Amino acid sequence: MKIGIMQPYFIPYLGYFQLMNAVDQFVIYDNIQYTKKGWINRNRLLINGKDEYITLQIKKDSDYLNVDQRSLADAFETDKNKLLRKIDQAYKKAPMYPEVMPILHEIMNFNEKNLFQFILNTIKVINRYLNIQTPIVISSQVDIDHQNLKAQDKVLAICKALSGTEYINPIGGVELYQRKDFLKEGLQLHFIKTRVVPYPQFNNDFIPFLSIIDVMFFNDKTMMSRLLLEYDME
Repeated sequence: MKIGIMQPYFIPYLGYFQLMNAVDQFVIYDNIQYTKKGWINRNRLLINGKDEYITLQIKKDSDYLNVDQRSLADAFETDKNKLLRKIDQAYKKAPMYPEVMPILHEIMNFNEKNLFQFILNTIKVINRYLNIQTPIVISSQVDIDHQNLKAQDKVLAICKALSGTEYINPIGGVELYQRKDFLKEGLQLHFIKTRVVPYPQFNNDFIPFLSIIDVMFFNDKTMMSRLLLEYDME
Protein backbone atom coordinates (compact mmCIF):
# COMPACT_ATOMS: atom_id res chain seq x y z
CA MET A 1 0.00 0.00 0.00
CA LYS A 2 1.64 3.20 -1.22
CA ILE A 3 0.83 6.38 0.71
CA GLY A 4 1.33 10.01 -0.29
CA ILE A 5 0.74 12.96 2.04
CA MET A 6 0.58 16.63 1.05
CA GLN A 7 -0.71 19.99 2.19
CA PRO A 8 -3.75 21.39 0.37
CA TYR A 9 -2.55 23.59 -2.49
CA PHE A 10 -4.60 25.76 -4.84
CA ILE A 11 -4.43 24.37 -8.40
CA PRO A 12 -0.96 22.89 -7.69
CA TYR A 13 1.71 21.97 -10.23
CA LEU A 14 1.94 18.75 -12.24
CA GLY A 15 4.12 16.98 -9.65
CA TYR A 16 1.32 17.11 -7.06
CA PHE A 17 -0.92 15.10 -9.37
CA GLN A 18 1.90 12.77 -10.41
CA LEU A 19 2.32 11.86 -6.74
CA MET A 20 -1.40 11.38 -6.26
CA ASN A 21 -1.56 9.18 -9.34
CA ALA A 22 1.41 7.09 -8.15
CA VAL A 23 0.01 6.09 -4.74
CA ASP A 24 -2.84 3.92 -3.47
CA GLN A 25 -4.08 6.46 -0.90
CA PHE A 26 -3.45 10.19 -0.88
CA VAL A 27 -3.70 12.09 2.39
CA ILE A 28 -4.37 15.83 2.43
CA TYR A 29 -3.65 17.76 5.62
CA ASP A 30 -6.56 19.82 6.86
CA ASN A 31 -5.40 20.19 10.48
CA ILE A 32 -2.16 22.06 9.82
CA GLN A 33 -1.49 25.73 10.43
CA TYR A 34 -2.05 28.03 7.49
CA THR A 35 1.22 29.56 6.29
CA LYS A 36 1.60 32.84 4.44
CA LYS A 37 3.51 33.05 1.16
CA GLY A 38 3.26 29.30 0.61
CA TRP A 39 1.25 27.43 -2.00
CA ILE A 40 -1.93 26.87 -0.01
CA ASN A 41 -3.86 29.75 -1.54
CA ARG A 42 -1.75 30.76 -4.52
CA ASN A 43 0.02 29.46 -7.60
CA ARG A 44 1.60 30.65 -10.83
CA LEU A 45 0.19 30.94 -14.33
CA LEU A 46 1.47 32.33 -17.63
CA ILE A 47 0.25 35.92 -17.86
CA ASN A 48 1.43 38.06 -20.78
CA GLY A 49 4.38 35.79 -21.44
CA LYS A 50 5.63 35.75 -17.85
CA ASP A 51 4.91 33.69 -14.77
CA GLU A 52 2.62 35.54 -12.38
CA TYR A 53 1.14 34.63 -9.01
CA ILE A 54 -2.60 34.26 -8.72
CA THR A 55 -4.02 34.28 -5.20
CA LEU A 56 -7.14 33.32 -3.30
CA GLN A 57 -7.67 36.20 -0.90
CA ILE A 58 -8.14 35.00 2.68
CA LYS A 59 -10.29 36.54 5.38
CA LYS A 60 -8.13 38.20 8.04
CA ASP A 61 -7.91 36.05 11.13
CA SER A 62 -5.46 34.62 13.63
CA ASP A 63 -2.21 33.36 12.10
CA TYR A 64 -2.43 30.35 14.41
CA LEU A 65 -5.59 28.88 12.87
CA ASN A 66 -5.41 25.69 10.84
CA VAL A 67 -6.25 25.60 7.15
CA ASP A 68 -9.68 24.11 7.85
CA GLN A 69 -10.43 27.08 10.14
CA ARG A 70 -9.66 29.73 7.53
CA SER A 71 -12.14 31.29 5.11
CA LEU A 72 -12.06 33.03 1.77
CA ALA A 73 -12.31 36.81 1.92
CA ASP A 74 -15.71 38.50 1.92
CA ALA A 75 -14.78 40.09 -1.42
CA PHE A 76 -14.21 36.68 -3.02
CA GLU A 77 -17.18 37.01 -5.38
CA THR A 78 -15.63 40.14 -6.89
CA ASP A 79 -12.09 38.78 -6.77
CA LYS A 80 -12.94 35.51 -8.51
CA ASN A 81 -14.53 37.29 -11.46
CA LYS A 82 -11.43 39.46 -11.89
CA LEU A 83 -9.25 36.37 -11.73
CA LEU A 84 -11.36 34.49 -14.25
CA ARG A 85 -11.19 37.44 -16.65
CA LYS A 86 -7.42 37.60 -16.27
CA ILE A 87 -7.01 33.88 -16.99
CA ASP A 88 -9.48 34.09 -19.87
CA GLN A 89 -7.44 36.87 -21.49
CA ALA A 90 -4.16 35.05 -20.91
CA TYR A 91 -5.22 31.66 -22.31
CA LYS A 92 -8.05 32.32 -24.76
CA LYS A 93 -5.80 31.32 -27.69
CA ALA A 94 -4.50 28.17 -26.00
CA PRO A 95 -5.40 24.94 -27.86
CA MET A 96 -7.37 23.40 -24.98
CA TYR A 97 -9.12 26.61 -23.94
CA PRO A 98 -12.66 25.35 -24.81
CA GLU A 99 -12.22 22.30 -22.56
CA VAL A 100 -10.28 23.83 -19.68
CA MET A 101 -11.87 27.24 -19.15
CA PRO A 102 -15.23 25.70 -18.08
CA ILE A 103 -13.31 23.65 -15.50
CA LEU A 104 -11.90 26.85 -14.02
CA HIS A 105 -15.38 28.33 -13.85
CA GLU A 106 -16.61 25.21 -12.05
CA ILE A 107 -13.71 25.48 -9.60
CA MET A 108 -14.14 29.16 -8.86
CA ASN A 109 -17.93 29.03 -8.64
CA PHE A 110 -17.96 26.29 -6.01
CA ASN A 111 -20.28 27.54 -3.27
CA GLU A 112 -17.95 27.17 -0.29
CA LYS A 113 -16.09 29.79 1.74
CA ASN A 114 -14.07 27.40 3.92
CA LEU A 115 -10.52 27.48 2.55
CA PHE A 116 -9.80 23.78 2.94
CA GLN A 117 -13.09 22.62 1.45
CA PHE A 118 -12.69 25.00 -1.46
CA ILE A 119 -9.20 23.71 -2.27
CA LEU A 120 -10.24 20.08 -1.75
CA ASN A 121 -13.00 20.52 -4.31
CA THR A 122 -10.52 22.11 -6.71
CA ILE A 123 -8.30 19.03 -6.52
CA LYS A 124 -11.26 16.67 -6.96
CA VAL A 125 -12.47 18.54 -10.06
CA ILE A 126 -9.04 18.39 -11.67
CA ASN A 127 -8.70 14.70 -10.72
CA ARG A 128 -11.93 13.98 -12.54
CA TYR A 129 -10.62 15.66 -15.69
CA LEU A 130 -7.28 13.81 -15.46
CA ASN A 131 -8.97 10.51 -14.57
CA ILE A 132 -7.01 10.15 -11.34
CA GLN A 133 -9.00 7.76 -9.17
CA THR A 134 -6.76 7.54 -6.10
CA PRO A 135 -8.85 7.74 -2.90
CA ILE A 136 -8.32 10.97 -0.94
CA VAL A 137 -8.07 10.76 2.84
CA ILE A 138 -8.49 13.82 5.08
CA SER A 139 -5.70 13.85 7.67
CA SER A 140 -7.89 14.72 10.68
CA GLN A 141 -9.97 11.61 10.00
CA VAL A 142 -6.98 9.31 10.47
CA ASP A 143 -6.88 7.81 13.96
CA ILE A 144 -3.52 9.07 15.31
CA ASP A 145 -2.34 11.48 18.01
CA HIS A 146 -2.75 14.69 16.03
CA GLN A 147 -2.04 16.87 19.05
CA ASN A 148 1.47 15.69 19.82
CA LEU A 149 2.89 14.04 16.71
CA LYS A 150 4.87 16.30 14.40
CA ALA A 151 6.85 16.15 11.14
CA GLN A 152 8.28 12.69 10.34
CA ASP A 153 6.66 11.05 13.36
CA LYS A 154 3.24 12.18 12.17
CA VAL A 155 3.90 10.90 8.66
CA LEU A 156 4.96 7.51 10.05
CA ALA A 157 1.86 7.32 12.23
CA ILE A 158 -0.46 8.13 9.31
CA CYS A 159 1.19 5.53 7.08
CA LYS A 160 0.91 2.86 9.76
CA ALA A 161 -2.72 3.76 10.53
CA LEU A 162 -3.56 3.32 6.85
CA SER A 163 -1.68 0.00 6.62
CA GLY A 164 0.91 1.55 4.35
CA THR A 165 3.99 -0.33 3.22
CA GLU A 166 5.58 2.50 1.22
CA TYR A 167 5.66 6.27 1.67
CA ILE A 168 6.30 8.44 -1.38
CA ASN A 169 7.28 12.07 -0.96
CA PRO A 170 8.27 14.81 -3.43
CA ILE A 171 12.02 15.09 -3.94
CA GLY A 172 12.07 18.33 -1.94
CA GLY A 173 11.69 16.31 1.25
CA VAL A 174 14.86 14.28 0.78
CA GLU A 175 16.52 16.07 3.70
CA LEU A 176 13.46 15.84 5.95
CA TYR A 177 12.97 12.10 6.05
CA GLN A 178 15.39 9.24 6.75
CA ARG A 179 15.03 5.83 5.10
CA LYS A 180 16.40 4.04 8.17
CA ASP A 181 13.63 5.50 10.34
CA PHE A 182 10.96 4.28 7.94
CA LEU A 183 12.54 0.85 7.64
CA LYS A 184 12.41 0.51 11.43
CA GLU A 185 8.64 0.89 11.14
CA GLY A 186 8.40 -1.59 8.25
CA LEU A 187 8.01 1.12 5.59
CA GLN A 188 9.92 1.84 2.42
CA LEU A 189 10.64 5.50 1.66
CA HIS A 190 10.77 6.79 -1.91
CA PHE A 191 11.08 10.22 -3.47
CA ILE A 192 9.36 11.29 -6.66
CA LYS A 193 10.96 13.88 -8.96
CA THR A 194 9.06 15.49 -11.81
CA ARG A 195 10.89 15.49 -15.14
CA VAL A 196 10.92 18.77 -17.01
CA VAL A 197 9.11 18.03 -20.27
CA PRO A 198 8.75 21.26 -22.27
CA TYR A 199 5.52 21.89 -24.14
CA PRO A 200 4.58 24.89 -26.31
CA GLN A 201 3.43 27.90 -24.28
CA PHE A 202 2.45 30.08 -27.24
CA ASN A 203 5.72 31.51 -28.60
CA ASN A 204 7.35 32.03 -25.21
CA ASP A 205 10.39 30.39 -23.73
CA PHE A 206 9.16 27.44 -21.70
CA ILE A 207 8.48 28.14 -18.01
CA PRO A 208 8.32 24.90 -16.00
CA PHE A 209 6.42 24.05 -12.82
CA LEU A 210 3.49 26.39 -13.34
CA SER A 211 0.05 25.39 -12.10
CA ILE A 212 -1.48 22.22 -13.55
CA ILE A 213 -3.96 24.56 -15.24
CA ASP A 214 -1.21 25.85 -17.53
CA VAL A 215 -0.32 22.26 -18.49
CA MET A 216 -3.98 21.49 -19.19
CA PHE A 217 -4.45 24.53 -21.41
CA PHE A 218 -1.67 23.38 -23.76
CA ASN A 219 -2.01 19.58 -23.68
CA ASP A 220 -4.92 17.31 -24.56
CA LYS A 221 -6.03 14.46 -22.32
CA THR A 222 -3.86 11.90 -24.09
CA MET A 223 -0.76 14.01 -23.51
CA MET A 224 -1.82 14.75 -19.94
CA SER A 225 -1.94 11.00 -19.26
CA ARG A 226 1.64 10.72 -20.52
CA LEU A 227 2.84 13.70 -18.52
CA LEU A 228 1.44 12.18 -15.33
CA LEU A 229 4.04 9.42 -15.79
CA GLU A 230 6.98 11.71 -16.55
CA TYR A 231 8.83 11.38 -13.24
CA ASP A 232 11.73 9.53 -11.66
CA MET A 233 11.42 7.55 -8.45
CA GLU A 234 14.32 7.27 -6.03
